Amino acid sequence: MSTSTETAKTEIDDYLKSQEQKDLLRFITCGSVDDGKSTFIGRLLWDTKLLFEDQLATLTAESKRIGTQGGNIDYALLLDGLQAEREQGITIDVAYRFFTTDKRKFIVADTPGHEQYTRNMVTGASTADLAVILVDARKGMLTQTMRHSYLVSLLGIKKIVLAINKMDLVDYDEAIYTKIKADYEAFARQLNFETIQTIAVSALNGDNMIALSPAMPWYQGPTILEYLETVDFGRDVSKEPFRLPVQWVNRPNLDFRGFSGTIASGTVLVGDAVVEPVSGQASTVSRIVTFDGDLETAQVGQAVTLTLTDEIDISRGDVLCQTTDRPATADQFSARVVWMHDTPMLPGRNYLIKIGTSLISSKISDLKYKVNVNTLEHMATKTLELNEIGICNITLDKAVSFDPYVDNRQTGSFILIDRYTNATVAAGTIDFALRRADNIHWQSVDIHKAARSSQKDQKASVLWFTGLSGSGKSTIANLVEKKLHTLNKHTYLLDGDNVRHGLNKDLGFTDADRVENIRRVGETSRLLVDAGLITLVSFISPFRSERQMARSLLEDGEFLEVFVDTPLEICEERDIKGLYKKARAGEIKNFTGIDSAYERPENAELVIDGAKMSAEDAAAFIVDSLQKRGLI
Repeated sequence: MSTSTETAKTEIDDYLKSQEQKDLLRFITCGSVDDGKSTFIGRLLWDTKLLFEDQLATLTAESKRIGTQGGNIDYALLLDGLQAEREQGITIDVAYRFFTTDKRKFIVADTPGHEQYTRNMVTGASTADLAVILVDARKGMLTQTMRHSYLVSLLGIKKIVLAINKMDLVDYDEAIYTKIKADYEAFARQLNFETIQTIAVSALNGDNMIALSPAMPWYQGPTILEYLETVDFGRDVSKEPFRLPVQWVNRPNLDFRGFSGTIASGTVLVGDAVVEPVSGQASTVSRIVTFDGDLETAQVGQAVTLTLTDEIDISRGDVLCQTTDRPATADQFSARVVWMHDTPMLPGRNYLIKIGTSLISSKISDLKYKVNVNTLEHMATKTLELNEIGICNITLDKAVSFDPYVDNRQTGSFILIDRYTNATVAAGTIDFALRRADNIHWQSVDIHKAARSSQKDQKASVLWFTGLSGSGKSTIANLVEKKLHTLNKHTYLLDGDNVRHGLNKDLGFTDADRVENIRRVGETSRLLVDAGLITLVSFISPFRSERQMARSLLEDGEFLEVFVDTPLEICEERDIKGLYKKARAGEIKNFTGIDSAYERPENAELVIDGAKMSAEDAAAFIVDSLQKRGLI
């Protein structure tokens, strides 16, 4: 190998090593639509000469074709990659770009300004260390300025750059800059930011982007690039308490059992004492295994497999931590939730919750209030719509380990997932565990469900009758109970109308109230089954999620869904109570089958053809089915 080749290799190695040693700043740009976010990033990339030749050629051609800048370079086109964005001149999706300077590496997220894309903005902010909030100097602070400021505060971003943009369009007027700066600082006092650096810029012209502008001699602060290169943007997560969410129990053979995952925070060494906080099982790290070989120590961000000196019961979703600094463990906590789906959030409905690597069933047990992000006012509500933010209590099926979000982003955040569509419907941050989660325990009793059922010579169960109003379900349920009574079986009938006179008299007929209605009935049914009774439940119960929730409260074989499948037109013909007529006339709102949906059962145990089968025949068929199943 020649000397020149060796020198070149050494220079390349030194360069790559220097790049590895640079720290990485993740930041987002946000603010109202047309405040110039995409132009801001595009100009930053252009001025730092971080574009490839093909990107420059494409940008030049696209700028001339689209013509938004009269044939001049339109820097926003570097970020607005979606065709819909280019046609509308707005940002819809989150666009990420990597760039580097001599001092630091950067990943920047260009986030949407429109209110309907708030969820996309939350996605971009969730991993950011700093936020650049742009304000159009002509317009001053707008609703979205406040909305995005609140959201970045909610997501734990403490460093803010207030970029007052388009100063060229207000003749670089210092008074306008000063007023906007004062207005924003007054608003932001409520948000607990650590620092707010205000910079006057014109992204389109490059003023104060990488060099101070002669057009604004009155501004003597840092330029955008200077500030981004020098800001101290966060804590050292390697020095935080050790957390390893277990993603996989690695068991390739009988001689190896390890716990694999990516370290969320802190550092671990061979010989460290670790514990799984929910069960309290503790052991010592014997090996830190990686693809490239064993390590003596590992830190945040590394994917590792830990082997322990003891055989302890750990599975996916558990967390390994230090014995001296443990996360909270509870099955209830208070959280802030950003709703991200067109279908509204309904308290009491079961959702899957993903915290770290744990995926379990949960429900929003109490929606305390929603936040008006424009005024920060707390507003009473029963549900959350798309892009709304609420403060909630969330109840889980079992205890999990977590940290408050302010202490650890990785173990203090979660998403909610719809059980049927698998769509992500919300993202949230955990505030604190609820004390009652530690204070309430199951009381052991000697007389249990099996003993009560045996005494009655029957198997306790729930017959859940569902169908449209007028389908005949209450009539059939009543006949079934009479037949069971004749057979000396112990029963109880919960009817929708009757329950609303007492237990659920405080509930209306909105979707949120219907969910709570069924939640209460489901819990009551469980108690009646525990008493050893055959419980007949006759409710419209229009949503699959709530019927599934009621089913999940019972053991396998204890819940039978009876779908009284009567067409809407026949139900309307019967219309004994005149409800359909009133609903058609607009006198009754949220009426199932008219202006509120009914979700047909997909796998009901028993289906009754309400158009062809009489109520008496249907009741006889159900009782016969119970006998064949060994329930009576």
